[in-house]
Amino acid sequence: MTIQWFPGHMTRARRQIQEKLKLIDVAIELLDARLPLSSRNPMVDEILQGKPRLILLNKADLADPAVTREWIDYFKQEGFSAIAVDASSGQGVKEIPALAKELLKDKIEKQLAKGMNPRAIRALIVGIPNVGKSTLINRMAGRSIAATGDRPGITKGQQWIKVGTEMELLDTPGILWPKFEDQNVGYRLAVTGAIREEILNIEDIAFFAVKYLTQYYWEPFAERFGLEEAPEDFENPDEIVAVMEAVGRKRGCLMSGGRVDLEKASSVLLRELRAGKLGRYSLEAPY
Repeated sequence: MTIQWFPGHMTRARRQIQEKLKLIDVAIELLDARLPLSSRNPMVDEILQGKPRLILLNKADLADPAVTREWIDYFKQEGFSAIAVDASSGQGVKEIPALAKELLKDKIEKQLAKGMNPRAIRALIVGIPNVGKSTLINRMAGRSIAATGDRPGITKGQQWIKVGTEMELLDTPGILWPKFEDQNVGYRLAVTGAIREEILNIEDIAFFAVKYLTQYYWEPFAERFGLEEAPEDFENPDEIVAVMEAVGRKRGCLMSGGRVDLEKASSVLLRELRAGKLGRYSLEAPY
C-alpha cells in the first residue's frame, strides 16, 4: 500500500524554504525522538542544499532513552551534530546556540580575522508537522510567538524570530513528502499523531501500535491496561485483536450485547499512548 499525503501548502512551504536559503547560516532539523528516521523528510537533503545542519531529537522525554542514545550515535556516524531535547520542558534547548556556533566555527573565525563583527546566526528550523517546531521556537525565544497545537498543520507561514542577540530563527510550516512507499512509516507517524487520522483507519493505526508495543514494551503496556498474558505469536492478527478487545473492556468501550467497540478502544489507546501514559517507548531503532 502506498499512502499519499501532500497538501498544496506543503508544496508552497518547500518553495518558500528554498527561496530563503541564501539568508540562512545553519539548518536545525527537528525529528521525533521516538521515530527519527520515519519522522525525517527524505527530501530534506535536497531542500537544504548542503547547509550546515544540527539535528535535534525532540520529545526525548517520551522516547526510550537507551534507543535515543543509539540514534545520537547513528547520526554522529553519519556526520551530523545531534542531541536529544524536550522543547516542552526546555531540556537540552540551551545547548542549541553554542552547537550552531560550533558548526559555523570556521566561518566566524574568518570574519573575526578580517575585523568583522559576526552578526546573529540565522537558523532555519525544518521538520514534519507536529514534531514540535513552534514549541521549540517559543522555548528558545522565551515567549509565546509561534502558534502551537497537538495536531499537524498549525504553522501556516514563515516568520523571523529573535533569540536574544545570538540567533534569529526562521519558522516554517511542517513539510511531509508526497507519499510513503513503506506503509510502516505512515503508521509510525500516525501513531504519534504526525499525520491526520483520516489518512488511515484508526483501528489499523491502533493495531499497528499494539502489535509493536506488546512485542517490545509488554510490561508497561500490560501494567497500564491491567493485562496478564502477552500474545504468544505477535504475527497472529487474531491475538493482537484479542489484546485490543481486552483494552476496550478495561476502558468500558462496550456496545450492546457486551461487544467491544474497537473504534472507540482504538481512540482511547492512541490518546493515552500519545499523552505518555504508557511510559517511554521508541517505535524504531537504528540497529
